[in-house]
Amino acid sequence: MPISSIALSVAIGSKRLPNPVGVASGTFGYGGEYEKLIDLSRLGAIYTKAITMGPRAGNDIPRIVETPGGILNSIGLANVGIDRFISEKLPYLSKLPCAVIANVAGSTEDEYARVVERLEPQAAVWGYEINISCPNVKHGGLAFGTDPAMVETLTRRLRALTARPLIMKLTPNVTDIAVIARAAEAGGADAVSCINTLVGMVIDIRKRAPVLPAATGGLSGPAIRPVGVAMTWRVARAVRIPVIGMGGIMSADDAVQYLLAGASAVQIGTGTFVDPRLPVKVLEGIAEYCRREGFSNVQELRKSLRDQ
Repeated sequence: MPISSIALSVAIGSKRLPNPVGVASGTFGYGGEYEKLIDLSRLGAIYTKAITMGPRAGNDIPRIVETPGGILNSIGLANVGIDRFISEKLPYLSKLPCAVIANVAGSTEDEYARVVERLEPQAAVWGYEINISCPNVKHGGLAFGTDPAMVETLTRRLRALTARPLIMKLTPNVTDIAVIARAAEAGGADAVSCINTLVGMVIDIRKRAPVLPAATGGLSGPAIRPVGVAMTWRVARAVRIPVIGMGGIMSADDAVQYLLAGASAVQIGTGTFVDPRLPVKVLEGIAEYCRREGFSNVQELRKSLRDQ
């Protein structure tokens, strides 16, 4: 079976992504930063840098510290704000050959809604990923994502504003992520993406102080992959909507683990810092795995895990 014969598209709500490999919000800028490093037409989707109503300067520096098997970041949702996103970033994104999924963040329910309302007239926006899971902001973000009632209420409100695919981005920093996923589904989400970063901390033992001014940050990279796979597996068994898996994908084999765990698609984040072409290599590796194992459709993988 030639690789070209593998069906790679992914249904999310009423639309389809051309393939299951996207690039995670906050790790790929607004797309143009990578255009000379990777063939953007090979991506299934670009999940944009977070968008808030007003511009955000983000947290104090340093914002990133390396850890064994990953990085700890405390960016603080730094972004240009909705006005400049529409006037400066969206014209470029509208010309890209892949799906553009706007990552929406806010400090209040009203702010989330206002950002979606501003983006609704913009034809270039394929869908929305709602960031209810960022651990690096003082207001909003993680607070929304840890309360099932708030997740369902926010999802329901945003659902009423758009017919585009609506994806809720879940935090791993909860007792039971399946409960949060079911709340998103009950509110009308078309999919959930999991996981965002894990809360972590690094201390400078000479200064006897946290390295990050915000004290804690979000841990990403290969160290968190087993957690991401396990939570994807748990969520996929708890909901009927698609799950988009992420966390520590550094190879096609890593991505296949997520697909076997029940993900319909994946996102690559920290790995692109190491190798900007990683998303294309992962896509090619997934297709090769399907060919080698006799799968004609990538979506068959999520139904094939053998229970032990």
